[in-house]
Amino acid sequence: MSPHSDAFMSVKQVAEYLHLNEKKIYALVNEGGIPATKVTGKWMFPRELVNRWMLDSTHGGLLSDRLVISGGEDPLLYHLVQEFARATGAHALISYTPTSTRLGLDLLQSNRVDTCGIHWGPDTESHIRHPALLSQYPQHRQWVLIRAFKREQGLVITPAITGRVKEPQPLFDPRYRWVLRQTGSGAQRFLLELLSHYGIDKDQLNCCITALSEREAAAAIAMQRADIAPGTRATATAYGLGFIPCGWVSFDLALPRAIWFRKLFQELLTRLKSQPCQAMADLFTGYNLDGAGELVWGDE
Repeated sequence: MSPHSDAFMSVKQVAEYLHLNEKKIYALVNEGGIPATKVTGKWMFPRELVNRWMLDSTHGGLLSDRLVISGGEDPLLYHLVQEFARATGAHALISYTPTSTRLGLDLLQSNRVDTCGIHWGPDTESHIRHPALLSQYPQHRQWVLIRAFKREQGLVITPAITGRVKEPQPLFDPRYRWVLRQTGSGAQRFLLELLSHYGIDKDQLNCCITALSEREAAAAIAMQRADIAPGTRATATAYGLGFIPCGWVSFDLALPRAIWFRKLFQELLTRLKSQPCQAMADLFTGYNLDGAGELVWGDE
């Protein structure tokens, strides 16, 4: 039986199959750029997945009818993707599953999603923080960052204390119940930096819930299970809750250059810059769409 008819190939076999040297194959493995699995200390390559990877690496690609978005959560992006998916119907898979910034980047690194939404600190520092965050991943040299929008970040609060509290500090009192977010989320990083600014340790908060999404955090407050959570003005508006502003953040989309040129992603950017999207942003409140769709990093 020819080795090329086997379901799995060795490093030597896949190098011959792709007409590359073995050193390049190891480099692709280390970058997470080629499907591979380690069996008893040796790298093995599923032939079918290698074939799919090769096709997907070409312009258009095997999966050009798919756009899977993960990473940070945002109400406007969620609405935009839902409308896009509805309009596209069964012609393409378009989905948005928020997971947190860090997990989204892990999924992007593993080629399991096409795009990752990130927000990692104040808007004035995003041009430094976002590239620094991406540089921690082996594939970052193949990625670009596209600006989606800027949004207002702060604390989502129960209507019962809206109007009585104007700044964060009084909310650290133990009588107020906090919703924390999972490690690796941009919202949790924002909260930790806010607490550091006031000299407060996270363990000093009366934490009753750890939410895995901003919607879950807002729902907990709306259901009177908690009083405060880190979040955006848009989420507070959507759930009829109060909001204490703490600044603005940039929400960017990280993705491979090959995905950037795909028709589906370009259509998403067109929708992002459209008047209906601006109208929805105005309805949610707390958005600035200046620069939407612009390349902000990765033009090398």
